[in-house]
Amino acid sequence: MDLRRELGRTEPDYVVYVPRSTDGSTHDTGNEHFLVFHGPDGSLMAVWTQSTYEGMSDQRIVFSESRDGGRTWAPPEVIAGPAPPEFKGHIASWGFPMVSSSGRIYVLYSRHTGINDVFTHTTGLMAGIYSDDGGRTWSEEQIVPMSRSKWDNPDPSVPANWIVWQRPKRLSDGKYFVGFTRWVSPAVRHEPPMDVWWAHESVVEFMRFENVDDDPEPKDLRISYFAGDDQALRVGLVGHPEVSVAQEPSLVPLPDGRLFCVMRTTVGSPYYTVSEDAGRTWTEPRPLRRYDGGPPVLHPCSPCPIYEVGDGRYILLHHDHDGHFQRWGPRDTLYHRRPIYISFGEYRPDAEQPVWFSEPVLLMDNDGVPLGYGRGRCDLAMYASLTFVEGEPVLWYPDRKFFLLGKRVPLERL
Repeated sequence: MDLRRELGRTEPDYVVYVPRSTDGSTHDTGNEHFLVFHGPDGSLMAVWTQSTYEGMSDQRIVFSESRDGGRTWAPPEVIAGPAPPEFKGHIASWGFPMVSSSGRIYVLYSRHTGINDVFTHTTGLMAGIYSDDGGRTWSEEQIVPMSRSKWDNPDPSVPANWIVWQRPKRLSDGKYFVGFTRWVSPAVRHEPPMDVWWAHESVVEFMRFENVDDDPEPKDLRISYFAGDDQALRVGLVGHPEVSVAQEPSLVPLPDGRLFCVMRTTVGSPYYTVSEDAGRTWTEPRPLRRYDGGPPVLHPCSPCPIYEVGDGRYILLHHDHDGHFQRWGPRDTLYHRRPIYISFGEYRPDAEQPVWFSEPVLLMDNDGVPLGYGRGRCDLAMYASLTFVEGEPVLWYPDRKFFLLGKRVPLERL
């Protein structure tokens, strides 16, 4: 396979990581959950989840840095989870960064304990490490206490099933705030109907980190939880409202101080919710439309992040189909998560849905060519992030959960 050709299919402007093999022999052919952020010295830094393939026993968190605006990147360093060549210990997944006001870099993640409840790579404790020297050295791992939920396994020895998938932002009272998915334990979930057995029941909740700027040890981080238990955000399946599939919330602030959140579902469209009190309470989720009374945004069960690109200006990434794509159906998530379309969003203060979206513009595609370990994968799932580089928004994204790339956002086309 011509890797140079494959690398260029989505026409990236930046290349962050190219695996050293295509057959999994170098244990680095799975790269996802790609979160780029500005370090305390202004350099670009990144954490992501790396493995031979998603969920395998070598899954770990790695860290890299660029000191030239993203043009070149340091080789990734394993900072949590099984490290080569031995790959000993339990996996670590879905790391997310926060930088304190003093410059301490925290990375928190899901630490597997050997107990599976929903998925190997989502059942875990919250663990954390930090660096006080710009990522050159890292502290020992500590467990961060995490609140239990009615959606968790009643057995307290079974960890929660959760994932923070976007970078926390200082959105709520100047403190880091983020949404997260909590998968419902099989011990308490509603049995899914046979035609959607693949749709794992899940809810959306939120957490606020209260004392990051005090530079505590990870075990002493204080977290407030919102929309928990019966207040968790739910989106019922069509014909089966008791079975909720609401996942992977993405947050942006509105100019009037409210928060606007978009989440993925299995009903063919993202849903949205709004908070008027800094994330403490949220409106009932509704289908995301292009404008009030307009057509719904079409999208399968796949990441659909929304990012702020200016005051009252946003971009939404989505597939522009409801899961029926080419010969694939809604359950074929390894194949239908493409192409990537982008819609421009504008704040509308008097509207029911406070952000209205333009018609979609094709941003990129990989032509569905499989790549990676085993049969490979074809998807462009947007486990992505966005930063500004030299004043321009740059989308950092995985291609087929193989390459890690960056692409300038063409706002003028929107």
